Amino acid sequence: MQPISNPDAIIDFCLAPLALQPGTEAEAEVRKRLNHVIRTFRAKAAQPVSVDFSKMPSQVINEAAHGYE
Repeated sequence: MQPISNPDAIIDFCLAPLALQPGTEAEAEVRKRLNHVIRTFRAKAAQPVSVDFSKMPSQVINEAAHGYE
């Protein structure tokens, strides 16, 4: 996997496992907030930022502990 630098592509990658309904108010709000976080971080960083998700360790969620929603 190549590092992702486009904010929309980063957001799409992060939201994909959640299977949010496109066009809903919740999906729009999440996109707005993540876009703000990415822009704020980039403004404070000294150099351009990209994300390489292939180097991120996988996460296992204990659904029994957190609910099956």
